[in-house]
Amino acid sequence: MKTFVAAAACLLAFGAAHAQTASYAIDPTHTFVSFEIGHFGTSTNRGRWDKKEGTVQFDRAGKTGRVELTIDMNSINTGVPPFDGHLKSKDLFNTAEHPTAKFVSNKFVFAGDKVTAVEGTLTLMGKSNPVTLKASNFNCYNNPMFKREVCGGDFETTIQRSQWGLGYGLPVVAPDNVRLLIQVEAIKQ
Repeated sequence: MKTFVAAAACLLAFGAAHAQTASYAIDPTHTFVSFEIGHFGTSTNRGRWDKKEGTVQFDRAGKTGRVELTIDMNSINTGVPPFDGHLKSKDLFNTAEHPTAKFVSNKFVFAGDKVTAVEGTLTLMGKSNPVTLKASNFNCYNNPMFKREVCGGDFETTIQRSQWGLGYGLPVVAPDNVRLLIQVEAIKQ
């Protein structure tokens, strides 16, 4: 019986040592949040937010994680300053009253050892709705410059902007569907 208890204690200690959550800081130079939306049924408007920050908690062995990503809505950049100004106006993102958007997740979805999705809540314009970001790519590697592990990937989703009160121009100017593309890398702390 003593041998069984000792063996069980060793297995528990071994498991605890290998199932640890690591903390990562989102690297703003390798993280981009972009959007794509149709324009009068002809072309696609694209833009991105240049300022973002956040953290990731990731336990690969335990297959769990947490993400907090905050986006500075005033940093929207389409390459066309008048369009950026309209996007910031009360017609659309109303950045004077809602200067940030936030994505928070407590659920990572895995297929084997690979992250395939991150499920969470997007808060935009003061409204929160569930969003699933599907991973088209995910990897961790030892960065030779930082001398630390970096994890990241490419994620995407399509949202209905009307769920957040973004109804300007529906459906003639632009459709309800907006494709969000998130390229993210985070550095282990």
